[in-house]
Amino acid sequence: MSFISIENISKTYTGASNRALDNISLTIEKNSCNAVLGASGCGKTTLLRIVAGLETPDSGSLRINDTILSDDSVFVSPSMRGVGMVFQNYALFPHMTVENNILFGLDKSNKTRLEEMLELTELVNFKKRYPHELSGGQQQRVALARALAPAPEVLLLDEPFSNLDYHLKSDVRSSLKSILDKTGVCSILVTHSPEDALAMADNVIVLNSGIVLSSGTVDELKNSKVELLRKVFG
Repeated sequence: MSFISIENISKTYTGASNRALDNISLTIEKNSCNAVLGASGCGKTTLLRIVAGLETPDSGSLRINDTILSDDSVFVSPSMRGVGMVFQNYALFPHMTVENNILFGLDKSNKTRLEEMLELTELVNFKKRYPHELSGGQQQRVALARALAPAPEVLLLDEPFSNLDYHLKSDVRSSLKSILDKTGVCSILVTHSPEDALAMADNVIVLNSGIVLSSGTVDELKNSKVELLRKVFG
């Protein structure tokens, strides 16, 4: 049985002429890293936000671990979904230190979990610093630690490398992959970069104009890479 089940989900924004998502169906397995790949405006961030509960689909259903989170009669609020999210701009609180950013979603007395997250993301020596005193890669790790601290069942990452210098991206990507592998959390990241998708994911979902063009393993994508990427990016 799939861990995440997305069935016939559609979404159209008010005033838009085309659907952001057009009758999408997907299955995602537990303990896997999944990349949603596509050009700007293809619907990938809308899909992520629907899983998070930040957008409501017009139709279709969403299940995680066989629990209905959204359908014609059910809508579970974001805070009750067991889903963590790392936003594209990280959304750190500038007036809070690293440790207080991580503690934000936890019982403030849970120092053990805080220390676990600091160790996992290699931020022990930076816990008293503020976001503006950190590099882009360090800020991302703070956002990741904060999202992982409540032990979510699913972790979502919105364009995790778009704010990073090209020369730093490879190191940050390796660090992020190592953290995800250690936690074993089911993760979904969206990206417009085939390189990032192939480096990070076990499975890749290719979107174009709100429609799934392809869904399969990284090896399967590599075998059809040229044809698919021509369709997506022109």
